[in-house]
Amino acid sequence: MKSTGQSTEPIALDPIRFEVIRSALTAITEEMAATLRRSAYSTNVKTRQDFSCAFLDSELRVVAQAFTQPVHLGSFVELIPRAVRSYRVENMGPGDMILVNDPHAGGTHLNDITLIAPVYYPGDPAGQPAGYLATLAHHVDVGGGAPASLGAFQEIYQEGIIIPPVKFVEGGEIVSDIFTLVMAQVRSKRETPGDFRAQVSANLIGTRRVISLFDQYGYDETLFYMNELLEYTSRRTRAEIAGLPNGTYKAEGFLDSDGFTDKVVKLVIEVRIEENEVFFDTTGSDPQRRAPVNSTFAMTFSGCAYALRALLDKDLPVNDGFYRNMKVHAPIGTVTHVAPPGPVVGGWETEDRLNDLIFLALSDAMPDRVPAGTKAMQCQVGIGAIDPVDGEYKCTYEAIAGGYGGRMTLDGPDAVQAHGQNTENAPAEETEAKHPMRIARYELIENSEGPGRQRGGLGLRRDYEFPDVAAKFTILADREISGPWGLFGGKAGRKAYYILNPGREATELGSKVTLQLKPGDVISYQTCGGGGYGNPFEREPSQVLDDVINGKVSVERARTEYGVEIDSTGRDIDESATRRLREAAQ
Repeated sequence: MKSTGQSTEPIALDPIRFEVIRSALTAITEEMAATLRRSAYSTNVKTRQDFSCAFLDSELRVVAQAFTQPVHLGSFVELIPRAVRSYRVENMGPGDMILVNDPHAGGTHLNDITLIAPVYYPGDPAGQPAGYLATLAHHVDVGGGAPASLGAFQEIYQEGIIIPPVKFVEGGEIVSDIFTLVMAQVRSKRETPGDFRAQVSANLIGTRRVISLFDQYGYDETLFYMNELLEYTSRRTRAEIAGLPNGTYKAEGFLDSDGFTDKVVKLVIEVRIEENEVFFDTTGSDPQRRAPVNSTFAMTFSGCAYALRALLDKDLPVNDGFYRNMKVHAPIGTVTHVAPPGPVVGGWETEDRLNDLIFLALSDAMPDRVPAGTKAMQCQVGIGAIDPVDGEYKCTYEAIAGGYGGRMTLDGPDAVQAHGQNTENAPAEETEAKHPMRIARYELIENSEGPGRQRGGLGLRRDYEFPDVAAKFTILADREISGPWGLFGGKAGRKAYYILNPGREATELGSKVTLQLKPGDVISYQTCGGGGYGNPFEREPSQVLDDVINGKVSVERARTEYGVEIDSTGRDIDESATRRLREAAQ
């Protein structure tokens, strides 16, 4: 028998039912993610998985989420409650969905568009939403001054269409006027409609599954267990934090440039760990710039939330019970909490670097839990061109991988996305099939690692060639001055390079620039390697040999950076020469 929401009988906690409902809630968001990915049109969503899904309860507390992109954590906590309260529940009915992307009202950058669906349960006589489902997808273009809405802009209005909370779906049908208005602003006329419809489909699937869960276990009982899940998570989070070393830890670092000046962008982070709470404070970071490196509060919150989550037990759920035990102070008007009308499209570079600095701050206190410096930038690419085959304007967006930092007992992985950035690399075949370009080179960069007892990961080279089209190309990245730092005697990874026409009249470019390319031009992204961990002369010679054989480290670098002599065959260690090299270095 279904409950009506009016029962006064106390519900006894059944641990088995608790786990079943807990798993079911997560499965709902994961099915939403699968639906979105399989239904989407763009490479960025269906292949790179640049999206996230979540379920919030009637009090707008995050209950469950699919872990596609941890960088979206802060947007669910900040944007969705603000959007629903701004639009007002009484203006939403069954089958309605609201669209929003405003960075200065709790969002991230304009490309990240969120679709929110209230869930009404027919058995609830109060007629109020039992919760809210949300899908957030990075749309490949939302208008603005350059393709992929990516560029060194000076204010938010140049970056694309700003969407306040508006009704995008009414009674299960897309509102055509809103859809037409939004689509008029974007360049990607084929992919964007498909990605929007994929978000609608994911929310519809989620709604059916939540209602089915209420039907199966009863409305009151399901709500009871949802609340218990948040309380359980809070208790576990406090217990985990209690196991961390109490204290105040601080670090500062820099972005290499802001996109308009040569001035570095200073970032400061203080982490205070108390008995059952962690406090993050970015006071001391630079004032916001008229340049695209400003992070929204939601971006900064995401970086802090990810860092804390990475230090805790792998099985810990992430929901409101987790978030309530951390606090973030980012002064408004700084590069970590931009005020309107500051631009934000490059705020991810700041968020990623802040994440790296949190681990640097904690490195002495928790050397076994943190990596050396990583890529720590989104390393974004935006491209637009008229396809000579069909005459359509084609846009593409991706973020390029780089080296991860070495850890106490493990090397840094090669060519991965760092920290909360969990996107996949776009396959060369798919990119070439859908856009008028070629991926001329796609490879690991030899000798780009930061030497260490545990070496850093290698950077990635990806060359974009435009044989027969004039394309507009935006680089929005960093690390062009210095590579990721090493820890405890480890050395820095190789810095990043951005090169126009390598191998010809090569021109080294800045990390934040938009170019008009001619047919035949090539842009080479060469991302940084990760920092090393520990003294490189303590690295096992057999590991150095493996790196040489696998083409990751040259014979010369093995000798000079690791004190390992490789014999003339290139496949074995000269033991006596290695011993002399290492003894001489002591």
